Amino acid sequence: MPQTVRIGVVCLARKTYDFQAAAEKYGQTRRNLQSLPNVDWEFIEELVIEPEDAHAAAKVLSARHLDGLVIITGTFQLGHLALILKKQINKPVLLWALQEPPYDGGKIRFNSVCGLNLNASNLYKAGYDDVSTVVGDDIDLDWVDALRMKAALESAHLGIVGYRADGFFNLGIDELDNFSHTGILVDYYEIAEIVAVDVSAEETKDFLARLTEDFDCAELTEEQKEKVAALCVKLKSFMERHSLTALAIRCWPEFANMYGISPCASMSILQSQGYIIGCEGDIQGAMSMLICDAVGEGQTPFLADFSQVNVEENYALLWHCGVAPQNLWDGQCARSLDTYFAGGRGVTAGFVLKPGAINLVRIDSARSKTRLYVQRGTAVPMDKELMGTYAKVVFDKDVEKVFDTILSHGIAHHFAMIYSEKIRAFKLFAKIMGYEVIE
Repeated sequence: MPQTVRIGVVCLARKTYDFQAAAEKYGQTRRNLQSLPNVDWEFIEELVIEPEDAHAAAKVLSARHLDGLVIITGTFQLGHLALILKKQINKPVLLWALQEPPYDGGKIRFNSVCGLNLNASNLYKAGYDDVSTVVGDDIDLDWVDALRMKAALESAHLGIVGYRADGFFNLGIDELDNFSHTGILVDYYEIAEIVAVDVSAEETKDFLARLTEDFDCAELTEEQKEKVAALCVKLKSFMERHSLTALAIRCWPEFANMYGISPCASMSILQSQGYIIGCEGDIQGAMSMLICDAVGEGQTPFLADFSQVNVEENYALLWHCGVAPQNLWDGQCARSLDTYFAGGRGVTAGFVLKPGAINLVRIDSARSKTRLYVQRGTAVPMDKELMGTYAKVVFDKDVEKVFDTILSHGIAHHFAMIYSEKIRAFKLFAKIMGYEVIE
């Protein structure tokens, strides 16, 4: 389900233009907007014409705890208005120009596009970079999705169990700098706290039935199957008890030693139920999953690695040890639970991911900057030839160029992968957040 956002809307006008027709158009626009799901709209119903109107509208909207502000140029207007609104409501702005109606006696009636140009120039020169624009009869849905992403981070409660994986220095972050951008405070927990969560045989019964029905468990002992099911309950209960929106887990090397199996299979099952759980203590990886999840495509995001780059055949293998949500299975191969690492304790999911359009996304920090890596590709059918969860992906660019960009910019080796087409929305999110875009 998409992240819910609260958006304020005003319509600017000037009486030297056809402001009455603009008011009618604005009324229709408000009715159309109300059909958009998971948006709480805060409309200023009267046209904003004079600076006093802008001050009054800003006072009302600033008390509404908005995630963003839509400023419609119903007609060309005074340049004061948008500046007053932005000053008092310092939220991301969408400047929206309406289509010009048929000419009436040779006079341009709205001059809305020129009004948008005036406002965009004023706001840019005033130093505001979180301003987007659209011309037409429909709101920019990608901008709304970008607001959903920002709101998802601002409302997130993110936890990390253990620390980042041993030697994965590139997953470390400046937590206070991250807080200044997103409002996220990361809470730390010990692996032992997960292991110690009390569960009953009754609580694990449903998960045990599900995993034995959905997966080939021939490699597992009864004890291992019960541990996978019990860990599903432990993780689910732990996240709910602490009101965690997302969790990053140091899943090796200690987890299997302390609990008896790795958490991968349980993570696969829980992620298919909508829980955001990142591997290897990757905080920004979990954040990347959160912004993917915020757009509500119904396709659970997960973390994957570039594990093979085939230049000759122009594809990459996006693989991880076995944590991809089981709902992303290709429907063809046999899903299995395997024990191929950690001395037989690395219980992981094993299947090929389904074909379809995908986006790769990563929030990533380096050299005192936060960047957003985005890339578009297509997962194509392949046979099950490996353990773990994986997809063969062909990108819109040559795979050699894709991988060279990742390497030359020092992007960390985890990427949130989601079955969607939201590249433009991700870029607008980066603009709103002040992140550099790398693609």
